[in-house]
Amino acid sequence: MTQSNLPDSGIESQEVEAELGEALENAVNVEESAGDVVEDVAAVLIADLQRLQADYANYRKRVERDRTLSHEIAIASVLIEMLPVLDDLDRAQEHGELSGGFKSIADQITAITSRVGIIKYGEAPSPFDPNIHEALMHETSSQVTETTVTKVLQPGYKYKDRILRAARVLVTDPE
Repeated sequence: MTQSNLPDSGIESQEVEAELGEALENAVNVEESAGDVVEDVAAVLIADLQRLQADYANYRKRVERDRTLSHEIAIASVLIEMLPVLDDLDRAQEHGELSGGFKSIADQITAITSRVGIIKYGEAPSPFDPNIHEALMHETSSQVTETTVTKVLQPGYKYKDRILRAARVLVTDPE
């Protein structure tokens, strides 16, 4: 049957076309809504994945930093135990008691500690720094303008940025 054979086909066909148009619009809206929902779910899942990747990257960095720190602390604890030996070697050298095979061993120990990264510090005269010096004695003098290390009683040692032992010094303050 064609449109012309239907009674009042003009009014009904317009209604049918309007209903079909609405149904088509609804179908398109449902399809767009479904697409939006899928996009929203995908965006949420991508955000979760990115967050998990960032958490894992931060975890790996933290573990590596902790591993490095614990390694440095372990080495520093061994080096702290070696400081009395290094002090004894310095005193023996000052008194001229290092000779023969003992001098060779002392040189090897000194070379090994240097290779490991232990740094001996403390010189006189130099400005007093309470972060790296431990003042054991104080004097006053008109010859200095600032608090100055005038004698190193026991050298200090550093390992990387860590102070193993502060230099023990005699300090002269201005009058």
